Order: sequence, then structure tokens, then C-alpha cells
Amino acid sequence: MNKTDKMRRLMKMCSLCPRNCGVNRLEGQKGFCGVDAEIMVARAALHMWEEPCISGKEGSGAVFFSGCSLGCGFCQNRRISRGQSGKKISLEHLVELFFNLQEQKANNINLVTAGQFLPQVAAALEMAKEQGLHIPIVYNSSGYERAEALKMLDGLVDIYLPDFKYMDGELARKYSHAADYPQVAQAALREMVQQVGDVEFDSRGMMKKGVIVRHLLLPGHVKDSKNVLKYLYETYGDRIYISMMNQYTPMPAMKDDPLLSRRVTDREYERLIDYAISLGLDNGFIQEGETAKESFIPEFDGEGV
Repeated sequence: MNKTDKMRRLMKMCSLCPRNCGVNRLEGQKGFCGVDAEIMVARAALHMWEEPCISGKEGSGAVFFSGCSLGCGFCQNRRISRGQSGKKISLEHLVELFFNLQEQKANNINLVTAGQFLPQVAAALEMAKEQGLHIPIVYNSSGYERAEALKMLDGLVDIYLPDFKYMDGELARKYSHAADYPQVAQAALREMVQQVGDVEFDSRGMMKKGVIVRHLLLPGHVKDSKNVLKYLYETYGDRIYISMMNQYTPMPAMKDDPLLSRRVTDREYERLIDYAISLGLDNGFIQEGETAKESFIPEFDGEGV
């Protein structure tokens, strides 16, 4: 079975993500992710707000895909994560976007929430590399991915940038409708680390390969965040980097939640950083200053598409 046939089979009864909806996306049906089989992109532009070793001075070449298999209630990118915004494009057009970003001196191609189009993205990356795309490929993910599906990216992705949102399945159920998130994310991360190995940087300090795991501290949930850090550090040690984020921004959907209707306090974030230090975690990123602002959310106006 060639890649095109495999892609059609996966989309005919969609089983790409852990939701396993089984809808026929080839016929225009949409599952939990909110998109059919046509590639849908909301933005393709230089992005300056990733970790320093990803964005650098020139920016990361971020391609924001529409739709999402997770659907967090507090999602900052809700305009595109529910598949309600974006432009449908061909496989060849996606390859063009990669080269446009490379020509703009992007440090990498940053595939943001691309899991719902994973077979198409893998095919586009193969085509682009054959045509001379040479900058690193970053796969930027919610962490809610089938490890088996990620095998399609083996040899195509240089850097994995997944979230690890929860260790508590009840929190995952409450806020992301995914009680199995902890187990799924653990298996996905194992596959990611196995594929790309240990972290490597170039002479400028930009990441060439490896894994950075992001964890967003949620207001009132320092305990679960500590459990996330403990798992990551005890399992992977210095093989991965961990990015501890305090940029949670209250969204309208959370206005009635007693905790998630507010921002993270300085004290909560300090407790998490102190805990990371007590673990012995060295390979990490922290955020300083006022990061919980809507100005950090890009305009999904079709720029670059």
C-alpha cells in the first residue's frame, strides 16, 4: 500500500487521533477535530513568540492548521481549533508555503496543530525535502496523538514541541474532554523521543533536533503541574527540555469557572519553578514578565496563505 492509498484509508474511516471517530472525511464528513480531508491553514508567517532556540531573531516559520483533536475549553486559538477559520489548500500549495517561509529566513518550519492532517503533512514534507527544503522541521502538538500515527513522521521531523497538559485524568476530562490524555500523551512522547533522540543545537544556539515539552500552568492547579514535571524529569532527565509557561489567558468560555476565570498568580508560578529546581531540572525554559496577554495570540487572518 503506497502513501496515497494509506492516506485515503485513514481518512475514509478516520482513526488518526485517539478520538477514533470513524467518519469518512473523504466525503466531507467531520469528526471531533472539526475538519474534513482537505488541508486547511489559517496562517503561515514568521512567529517570534516560541522558545528562544526555536524563534531566534529571525522567527519560526509557523504554519497554523485549522481544527484540533483535543478541544480544550480554555483554548486561546479557538477561532481555528474548531475548524471555523482558515483556507483550504492543496498539497502542492502547502509545499509552497514551506519554501516561502524558508526564503523569508525562517529558522525552521513550525507545524502548529497538524495532527488532523498528518498523512497529508507527511507527504508534503517528503515532497519539499526532495525539492530542497533544508531547515529543521518542528512538529508543534497538543500531545494528544496516537503514537502509531506519529510513525508517519519518522525521519521527516527534527524537533518535537508537544504539550503535556495533565497528569490528572479527571482534569483532562473536565477541561479537554479527554480522560485518557495522560496515558495517550505519555505514549506519544515516548515515540517522539525515540524518533529524534537527544537535543542538539547549532553554533547560534538554535535547536537542530530534539524534544521540548511544554507545560501550561493552570490557575489553581499547581499540584498537577508538579506531577507533570516529576513524571517528565524522572522519565527523561536531561534528554528533553521542559518549557514551563505562565501565559494562561482567561477566555470567555471559562468565565464561570472559579479557577480558570482568572490568570495564574506570581506565587503559583514561583512555586512551580521552585519545585523544578528542587527536582534538579536544568534543561528548562521559564517565562518572565507579563505574558498572559491576548497580544500573544496571533491574528488568524490568512496571512501568508
